[in-house]
Amino acid sequence: MPQLRKDSIVDRWVIVASERGRRQAAFADPVNQQTDPASCPFCKPDIVGAYGHTPLLLTNGQVRVFQSGTPFFMATEPYTCQKHGLYEACSSWGSHEVVLETPDHVANMADLPLDDIGKIFSTYAQRMLVHRKDPLIRYVLAYKNYGVAAGSRPIGHARSQIMAIPVNPVRVKDKIYGAKRYYDFHERCLFCDLIHQERKDGQRVVLENGEFLALTPFASRFPFEICIIPKRHCCDFAQGIAGYEGQLAQMIRELLMRFKCGLNDPAYNYVIQSAPFEGGGGYKEYPTIEEDYHWHIELMPRLMRVAGFERGTGFYINPIPPEMTAEFLREVRL
Repeated sequence: MPQLRKDSIVDRWVIVASERGRRQAAFADPVNQQTDPASCPFCKPDIVGAYGHTPLLLTNGQVRVFQSGTPFFMATEPYTCQKHGLYEACSSWGSHEVVLETPDHVANMADLPLDDIGKIFSTYAQRMLVHRKDPLIRYVLAYKNYGVAAGSRPIGHARSQIMAIPVNPVRVKDKIYGAKRYYDFHERCLFCDLIHQERKDGQRVVLENGEFLALTPFASRFPFEICIIPKRHCCDFAQGIAGYEGQLAQMIRELLMRFKCGLNDPAYNYVIQSAPFEGGGGYKEYPTIEEDYHWHIELMPRLMRVAGFERGTGFYINPIPPEMTAEFLREVRL
C-alpha cells in the first residue's frame, strides 16, 4: 500500500508507492556520451572565445572557469527594478559561469582523478567568495547537469555551472524557514539531529567517511535521490568545505560510480545548497542562520519524469522506498 511521508525540513509530503517499483537497475537507459573530441568546443587548444565562453575567470589546476557565452545572468547594465501593477520585473543582474572540470574529453565526473574532483569543489568555493562581495548578489548556486535528460547538451565533456543571482530562490527559502522553525522549538540544528538519527537507524545510509554522510532522504522525491551532509555544522559551503575537499571528492566519486555501475550510467544532477547572503556577505535577513542552517548537496539521478499529479499538487511520487534504494546502492560492486 502506498505511504505518505513528510519532509521534516520543508513540510512537503511525498507518496512512496512501492507497488509501482521496478527492478532498480532497469530504471534508466544509459547516457550515451561517447562523442567525438574533434567536434568538442571544450577540447580546443585555445578555448577562450570557443563556444562563446569568454573571458577566462579562474584556473585551478586542471579546472578552469569561463563566463558563459549564453548567460542567464550578467552584470553589464545597471540593476533596475520596476513594478507594473501586480507584477514586478528586474534586470537579471548577476553572473553565469561554466566550470570546465578537465581538459580531457571525459564526460562523467566519476571518471576523473580524485585530486581533480577536489579542485572542482574548491573552485566553487573560490567563486562563491568572489560573488558574495557584490552587494546586489543574494545567492550563489553551483550545480551539475550530466546527460541530456538532466539538461546537459550532448557534448560529452565534464563541466558544471555557477549562478550568482540577485534574489533568494523559493526552494532555499523553504529550507531556511523549516530549519529555523525547528531551531526555535528545539534549540538545535535540524540537520545535525537528522545526521544523528540516520546514523543510529542505518537503513538509509549509503556511504559515510570521516567528514560526510550520504543518505537517501526519508521523504525522497525521486528514486535513488541522495543527500550528502557534512558532519561538522556550518551553514556556508565556501567556509565549510575548506580543508575537506578531498573527503567530499572521495564520497562523490564513489556515489557516482555506484550510479554508473548499478543504474546503467544514468543522467544526474547535483546542486549545492548553501546559505544565502546580503550586503556583501552578511546574514541580516536571516540573523540566526549560522546556528540553524547546515549546507548540503542534493544528488539526483534522472530516472523518472514528473507528471500531471505532481505538477498540479506539489506532491512527488517515488516508486521505490528510500530504504530499498540505499540497500541497493550499498551492495553495488565497483
